[in-house]
Amino acid sequence: MQCSVKKNVLAALCALVTGCSNLPPIKTVDQVDLQRFMGDWYVIACIPTLIEKDVHNAIESYQLADNGTIKTTFSFRKGNANGELKQYHPTGFVLPNTGNALWGMQFIWPIKAEYRIVYLDEAYQNTIIARNARDYVWLMSRSPNMSNQAYQAYLAQIKGMGYDINKLVKIPQDWHSPINHTQLNKDVD
Repeated sequence: MQCSVKKNVLAALCALVTGCSNLPPIKTVDQVDLQRFMGDWYVIACIPTLIEKDVHNAIESYQLADNGTIKTTFSFRKGNANGELKQYHPTGFVLPNTGNALWGMQFIWPIKAEYRIVYLDEAYQNTIIARNARDYVWLMSRSPNMSNQAYQAYLAQIKGMGYDINKLVKIPQDWHSPINHTQLNKDVD
């Protein structure tokens, strides 16, 4: 059983790294204040990788390490809001001279998947993470809830980047269940 999980993770990681595209690069934001970007981001929607299928209450958490890397914890419940807690701990590496907007996200050494911060509002409340291959994309927010009007506007923006939005999956964020955000964070520590 454990071997099958590792194979799925490796397959997902290979897909993340090897995706390519003939489309022009997606422009990143000009500058990211890393201190402001740190913390919890609720995954509102994504084109899911293998490990992101049937996830609920997905949160990507970032913490700036002393060595300049980004300690990352991706937490979610599998199957439903009370499902089994799953966590992954990749490390983000900010690429020099990119305004802190282009990272390599490393799940296993030495492979670093492309992580492009292509949209970030001025209040650091909503962000879009993309890849030039247009294979995966993540819409994230500081809040687990997003109005339909805002969601539709972000979908249009993602489509304008060259993504097939029919592949986008809205991630259920059900924090009214017995397992709440505080309990999730205790499980993560």
